[in-house]
Amino acid sequence: MPVLFDRLLKLKEMFNSKFGSIPKFYVRAPGRVNIIGEHIDYCGYSVLPMAVEQDMLIAVEPVKTQTLQLANTNPLYPDFSTNANNIQIDKTKPLWHNYFLCGFKGIQEHFGLSNLTGMNCLVDGNIPPSSGLSSSSALVCCAGLVTLTVLGMNLSKVELAEICAKSERYIGTEGGGMDQSISFLAEEGTAKLIEFSPLRATDVKLPSEAVFVIANSCVEMNKAATSHFNIRVMECRLAAKLLAKYRGLQWDKVLRLEEVQARLGVSLQEMLWITEHALHPEPYSPEEVCRCLGISLQELRTQILSPNTQDVLVFKLHQRAKHVYSEAARVLQFKKICEEAPDNTVQLLGELMNQSHTSCRDMYECSCPELDQLVDICRKFGAQGSRLTGAGWGGCTVSIVPADRLTSFLANVREAYYQRSDRNGTFEKQSLFATKPGGGALVFLEA
Repeated sequence: MPVLFDRLLKLKEMFNSKFGSIPKFYVRAPGRVNIIGEHIDYCGYSVLPMAVEQDMLIAVEPVKTQTLQLANTNPLYPDFSTNANNIQIDKTKPLWHNYFLCGFKGIQEHFGLSNLTGMNCLVDGNIPPSSGLSSSSALVCCAGLVTLTVLGMNLSKVELAEICAKSERYIGTEGGGMDQSISFLAEEGTAKLIEFSPLRATDVKLPSEAVFVIANSCVEMNKAATSHFNIRVMECRLAAKLLAKYRGLQWDKVLRLEEVQARLGVSLQEMLWITEHALHPEPYSPEEVCRCLGISLQELRTQILSPNTQDVLVFKLHQRAKHVYSEAARVLQFKKICEEAPDNTVQLLGELMNQSHTSCRDMYECSCPELDQLVDICRKFGAQGSRLTGAGWGGCTVSIVPADRLTSFLANVREAYYQRSDRNGTFEKQSLFATKPGGGALVFLEA
């Protein structure tokens, strides 16, 4: 906490020099690392993240005008101001302030408010941007909690997480809710199994003899700035509809792969078997999808696909469904191993993480050469398992490392990945670090 206290003091000084006044309160929301369960939350399946120590901090002062003034301690992010009662979010440009506006608008709409007071806000974040550690969702959550506090309203952590998950879609990302859920529901010292519909979190005790290490590939990927992420969401949606049709379900009501399993009442293993028989490995064209479902191209584009996926020419439905059902099974297996704690726990968890990366790389195609190289280096120098974490296409890896090998692991990975390349210039302590489960979002009142 001493580091956080120093940051709050510095933030207070910067706020004073920026706005000529003292903040009334501060809000903190952490980033997260997803240990296992990639790209399955928006398919309705459980995931297993933990909050990291890196976070978003916002210093806040409510004002009597209706002006919302946003500033950032990072000079790369320009100031922004707008009328608190006329929030416009530009989906074509994922600018930093739009994530704040998502959280603000989510709370505003939840309570149906139309006459909001303005506020001065200074944002300070130490989560590396576009790294797969959820800096954008932490900002949405922080903004949601800021707005709730200014209004003097109360919501449960679960309600807050659900509102922020929904409101982040204002920026055009069709995410699933893991990032917002762990930001609010995290507790120090434990990872969480996050389940959806209804949203709930269960403690998962990680093995004490191992450490989880995050390594940044230094390849940035902003999921709101590209259609990669939303194409995967739509491929899973189409796979769910084709599987439902194949098994005689009312496919037009189905949106997620988990719904198909629930309605059929079968195991994940059986869903993999059904996927093998129902979906061919060759890519589907939009025309073939339409033939399978008995709909027109116009109906496909306007009623099923999201705006930035309407011109996609190929959909890999077999591969995406196979990843989702196998990854969902790995999450449950991971939790079970943590609970039973056999002698070879770390090895078994590592194997699941390795399988996850292979599936992300080959079936979901959300890796990149740098991530694959970094995963290989981590395994070579002592990680029992290593995988990409976050959306992928760049960002970070997470590795499970025996605690007694941590020092040599960090030194060897630093040399092999960061120092033997032009990445040395970008290497900071934030690029490679051991982490432990941190706490969730908080409000600090100015004394």
